[in-house]
Amino acid sequence: MKLKFILIILMSITLSACAGKPKPEQVNPTQTAQGQYQQAKDVLDAGLYNRAIELLKAVESRFPFGPLARQVQLDLIYAYHQAGDLPQALASIDRFIRLNPNQPDLDYVYYMRGLTNLKADENAFQEFFGIDRADRDLSSTRQAFDDFKILLNSYPESKYAADAKQRMVMIKDTLARHELLVADYYLRRGAFLAAANRGKYVVEFYRDSPLIEQALEIMVESYDKLGLDKLKSDTLQVLQLNFPQNSRFR
Repeated sequence: MKLKFILIILMSITLSACAGKPKPEQVNPTQTAQGQYQQAKDVLDAGLYNRAIELLKAVESRFPFGPLARQVQLDLIYAYHQAGDLPQALASIDRFIRLNPNQPDLDYVYYMRGLTNLKADENAFQEFFGIDRADRDLSSTRQAFDDFKILLNSYPESKYAADAKQRMVMIKDTLARHELLVADYYLRRGAFLAAANRGKYVVEFYRDSPLIEQALEIMVESYDKLGLDKLKSDTLQVLQLNFPQNSRFR
């Protein structure tokens, strides 16, 4: 009897939980396009991104060529990004750019593509604990840099331009650190030519980076190990000229 009593209590708790769980909003097939879109927008604004995606896709499916079609597509891009479905966000972005090459909202779309590509290379756990992630694969980060560059070049007056410019500075620093981490890896393993080339790449393509001094140091050490005295001497001269306080090579 005691066991039956416990089972009855558990069943009643389960039923109460089910009864108390709010039902997801249903799409009303008789709604107008504006009404159905507003329902989806309210859900999106509430931060319920997965549900918003369902509702927005329903609007897009029912009204594919209506006056709200482009706005629905833009909202879907944002919803996919916020939901963490980055491949689908990028697919939606590329589709929008392909179908709407002259739309005034393209600055926003390129901005979102930059943010999405940047997010693709993030690792939330390691970012949270402050672990340097410059050694990871950065193909998406490089693409993000190109996305923000397109935005700045094509839409310099965009309200997203200032933030895009700041993000490009941050990305350049990350890419420079990545190159130097790889250069140091090569240096420690005796691949001196590869190390020198990585340092040279930083000097050539990230001239305004605070890491130039370290890149020149790697080049000097690598050329020394390779016995390339002329290259070593020239690089050392550049290092001493630009960083007279450098204490590693005097």
